[in-house]
Amino acid sequence: MTDPKDNVPNEDEPQVEGDATNAQEPEDLIEAEGPDVEIPTDGPAGGDPAGANDLSPEDEALLADAARGIAEDKLSSEDRDLVAEMRADMLRAQAELVNFRKRVERDREANREVAIAEVVRALLPALDDLTRAEAHGDLAEGPMQVIAQKIRGGFEKFKLVQIGEKGESFDPNIHEAIVQLPTPGATGQTVADVVEPGYKLGERVLRAAKVAVAVPA
Repeated sequence: MTDPKDNVPNEDEPQVEGDATNAQEPEDLIEAEGPDVEIPTDGPAGGDPAGANDLSPEDEALLADAARGIAEDKLSSEDRDLVAEMRADMLRAQAELVNFRKRVERDREANREVAIAEVVRALLPALDDLTRAEAHGDLAEGPMQVIAQKIRGGFEKFKLVQIGEKGESFDPNIHEAIVQLPTPGATGQTVADVVEPGYKLGERVLRAAKVAVAVPA
C-alpha cells in the first residue's frame, strides 16, 4: 500500500505552478537565440539604407526574442517598457549614425572642392600668359597652340569659367574696379575695359576681374 505521507508535498522543495514552459524568466528569453527581425525604416533614421541595418547579430537576436515575448504575451509591463525604450534608443542611434555619415560625405566633398580651387588658383598666372600670348598671335600655329588647348581643356573639366566682359554691368562680387571713367551719357556703372580677366570655379570666385568702370559724367 501507498503511504499517505508520500503524497504530502515537501516544504523544502520549490513548487512549480502551471506549465513549465511558461515559467521561463524574461532574462532567459532575451538571452536565447532567435531569428532575425526586420527593423522598421519609418523611425528617426528616415528610412536611409545606410543606417537601417547596422545591427550586430546579438542585437538582432535580442530584438527577435523581445518581439516574440511581446507577441506571446510573456513579458510584464515593466519588460515591455524596457523593450520600447531600448528600441527607441536603437532608432536614435541609427539616426545619429546616418547623420554622421552625411556630414562626413559633405565635408569630404567640401574639402575636395577647396583643394581643387587652390591648385587651379596657383595655375592662373600661367593661364594669363597663355591669354596674352594668344592676344599677340603667338598661339596661331605651332606646338604651343596644341599645348594651350590641352591646358584649357583640363581646366574646363573642373568647370573653370572666365568672367569679366566689356559692356556688362559692374558687379562688385565678380569685378574689381581699378579705375573709374566718367563717361557722358552713361546712366549706370558698366565695364568699359577688362584689364585682367577673372575666373570662377563652379560657384566659387577664384579671382575677381580687374576692370575699368564707366560712370556717369
